[in-house]
Amino acid sequence: MEKKVKLKIRKGDLVKVIAGDSKGSQGKIVEVLVDKNRAIVEGANMVSKHTKPNAANPNGGIVKQEAAIHISNLMLVDPKTGNTTRVGRQKNEAGKLVRVAKKSGEEIK
Repeated sequence: MEKKVKLKIRKGDLVKVIAGDSKGSQGKIVEVLVDKNRAIVEGANMVSKHTKPNAANPNGGIVKQEAAIHISNLMLVDPKTGNTTRVGRQKNEAGKLVRVAKKSGEEIK
């Protein structure tokens, strides 16, 4: 049985790719695939997909689209400084557990 891991990134977060072919590119997370520990990042890890003709694309052909990247190759961008940072969890004034940037201590929305 596989151990369930708490993911530190969510849909809509701004992340930077720190490893792989798309290293250095930044983008928002479009989708998080929790069961596979992967995420799809806007404009990163582009692959060519061959498509058959259909109603949306009558000629078919080759379409560029984003492929999933393992979350270990992604790092959150600090909302305050714009640099990459690790993610911590902390209770705020209301007593709710929130994500915080380790470098600046800023709460991540």
